[in-house]
Amino acid sequence: MIYHLIQYLNEHFDFPGSGLMQYITFRAILGSVTAIIIALCAGMPVIRRLKSRRRMEEQRKLGVSGENLKEGVPSMGGLLIIMSICIPVLLFGDLTNIYNLLRLLTTLWLGILGYLDDYLKIHGREIRDRGTGILFRISEKPSCPTDKGGLSGKFKIAGQIIIGLIIAYAASFHHDITSSEGFLTTIPFVKGNEFNYAWLIPGDGPIASILEFVAYMIIIVFIITAVSNGANLTDGKDGLCAGTSAIVTATLGILAYLSGNIIYADYLNIMYLPQIGEVAIFMSIATGALLGFLWFNSYPAQIFMGDTGSLCLGGIIAVASILIKKELMLPILCGIFLIEALSVIIQRFWFKITKRKYGQGRRVFRMTPLHHHFEKQGIEAAIMKPSNPHHEAKIVMRFWLVGIILAVLTIITLKIR
Repeated sequence: MIYHLIQYLNEHFDFPGSGLMQYITFRAILGSVTAIIIALCAGMPVIRRLKSRRRMEEQRKLGVSGENLKEGVPSMGGLLIIMSICIPVLLFGDLTNIYNLLRLLTTLWLGILGYLDDYLKIHGREIRDRGTGILFRISEKPSCPTDKGGLSGKFKIAGQIIIGLIIAYAASFHHDITSSEGFLTTIPFVKGNEFNYAWLIPGDGPIASILEFVAYMIIIVFIITAVSNGANLTDGKDGLCAGTSAIVTATLGILAYLSGNIIYADYLNIMYLPQIGEVAIFMSIATGALLGFLWFNSYPAQIFMGDTGSLCLGGIIAVASILIKKELMLPILCGIFLIEALSVIIQRFWFKITKRKYGQGRRVFRMTPLHHHFEKQGIEAAIMKPSNPHHEAKIVMRFWLVGIILAVLTIITLKIR
């Protein structure tokens, strides 16, 4: 709004200083600082509000089985992140830019999906309805300590697929996004650094074009669903998801800025994307919002982001990488999300295989997702050596360090062909 207001004043009244708003870096820094200030100022009011809406005796365990509930710490902190992102984007972003509109849609869509899941986990038993079994996953045993409830998995996946289809359609047909050369993207470690999804479908003609779009759509939906759920699985320790997500969003902001600057894009020999600078601004704002949120979410946490924040952040990261044509770099950049998700898949797969073979399931990890494996390993080590406990904050910090290394490697891949 401020961006458009200054644009209007400059066009009609030659408003002094309006040229600053044309600089991507200026709006990115201004938006990031605003996001931090909003998060810091609104943090305690949001925490008090969320605490007042849930009675202590109605708190249910939102973590994994075997983890002690941190009593009194409210969830749904993702609302603070969403607010800290959306307000600066509305103030300093170009609201006519398709990239901003798609990311705002993603933020609100997945934020609402996560909020419904969090709300039903806490208050689901109060609104139990036999006719809503498709949407709600509420245990028939109200006292069951391991049932987290919330939205059914099918409903959450359906919501992620819908937003994925919207993004795929816009990326394929909107004139500000599409490329005349096909479904191009960046691929690491390959000379030329470009890959066309159309190459997956042999032949020419209208049928091949349809199949190319279907293949691209499936890939985009898979990426959004996978990254969103990967971020959701990573949210299990104080500051873990917020910190790793901040590293990823900052890296994507850098990549977006380089791709949107014709000089840097030419120097690095990477795909130049006009108007993509708005993605750099958005990701800078998201990084600021996460840093502000970490003020309250770092150990010991005063608030948890819940699915409201984790699903939303995963979607923001996935959609940004798709729009800047860097989605094939996500296995490196989002390596933390990847190993967290793989640990769960491996654990379940191996448990089922060994149960069929030996009659009793066996585990690869002590507990999944992976950060809980290290936590349990640390607890066992602390029992043996009480003077050397494996503190939760140390696990989170080491995950952050790995995330930083992966972010540096991702940027380096731009020149490794």
